[in-house]
Amino acid sequence: MAATLPDYLKSSVPNPASNRAPWYKNTAPSYAGIFLWYAFYIPLAAPTISQASLGVCLLGLLVGGLLCFALYYYAPAMLGMQTGRPLYVVGASTFGTAGGYLMPGLLMGLLQLGWFAVATYYATDYIMQGLGKQSRTLFVVIAVIWAYGLAWVAIKGIAYVARVAQFLNWVPLIMILAVFWTNRKGIAQYRPPHPDNWGGFLAMLGLVLGFFATAGAAGADFGMSNRNRRDIALGGLTGITLAILVAGGLPILSVAGHIARTAGTPNYDYAAAIKSVGTLAPIMFFLFAAASMVPTCFCTFIAANSFGTMLPRIPRSLSTLVGVSIGALLAVTGVAQNLVGFFTLVGASFGPICGAMAADYLLAGKKWSGPRQGINWAGYIAWAVGFVVGILDKIPGVPAAWVRADRPEVLFSFLLGFLIYYLLSALGMRPPVVPMEAVGNAK
Repeated sequence: MAATLPDYLKSSVPNPASNRAPWYKNTAPSYAGIFLWYAFYIPLAAPTISQASLGVCLLGLLVGGLLCFALYYYAPAMLGMQTGRPLYVVGASTFGTAGGYLMPGLLMGLLQLGWFAVATYYATDYIMQGLGKQSRTLFVVIAVIWAYGLAWVAIKGIAYVARVAQFLNWVPLIMILAVFWTNRKGIAQYRPPHPDNWGGFLAMLGLVLGFFATAGAAGADFGMSNRNRRDIALGGLTGITLAILVAGGLPILSVAGHIARTAGTPNYDYAAAIKSVGTLAPIMFFLFAAASMVPTCFCTFIAANSFGTMLPRIPRSLSTLVGVSIGALLAVTGVAQNLVGFFTLVGASFGPICGAMAADYLLAGKKWSGPRQGINWAGYIAWAVGFVVGILDKIPGVPAAWVRADRPEVLFSFLLGFLIYYLLSALGMRPPVVPMEAVGNAK
């Protein structure tokens, strides 16, 4: 049977206990760095504090952080910790040995290209604002250099990037605190112009969950470096829930304070709050861009691993070059600017994946059952239904009442993925498990 297994399973080797480390050395700082990336907090203010009070929005961040930890992160992280194997391998239980090629394998790579495009666009935009330029030609030149330069760094020197990340994570935190301090006096005077606390709360949940969905599934990759359940819990609560509250809360408070301090039409762009710092603003734009070097490199690295693992016959350099070119094109054309729309797509894609994996984890007795033969249609059907629900507002002809009820879409896509997988599994739709001894060096 081992001969019939895909290469990505046959070559899988679990991460040994000797390579594991405490939560504060891997999971917590890695996840915190994700939320300290400005792609997370740039779009938070406009759809939230324009409707809800600041207290409600902060509550939305807290609830969103707890849901990210409990629903999207915990099961994949536990599977990674228990098996010592990455998402591509543990996902073969939920989607099958053959089904795992597409989901979560190639899908993870494709979505990482989307994040790569987002990182490239906003890094270039912040560099342009730091330079005080508006040249379209210069924007394209900087974006292309940024994209291909960091892609090369990601492939050739990712170990050095990881070391630099331990320092660069502090850069955006210090700047977020500086922007907050500058605008703090206006916070108490801020009032939402279109009061709708429930609408603002749901918008915050949707943005937080949509941003985190892919990173939640990647909890398997983070978990394989953890020693035990305590590391999983503390790393997640600190690096996810607390980081969401801090990295999301300070920027929206800064934007609110800036709006209250200035007259005229409210400007929910975080860049406006940065500019209020004064003469240091250009330097801060450059530093924000520099801090995004790490997430840009990691997006490229994860995408390259996905394509290299799932498409071993295509040279990794070629697949990476094609992917980076697509990401660069999305950046220079401005498509990557639509962060809210991209968060929705990510959540719709990976929400039901996380839901199905959580159901599979519980059905197996809170452990990994092992890879399942062929295609696990229970996983694919659960994903398809959850995905449709996640993009309901994008489907023509759907009644407006349905769209209003489907909020936050990302949460409903997870719940449906979970429930449908659980139900179909109870009806016997899962294929048999491949014996563990047939998978790489499993023990």
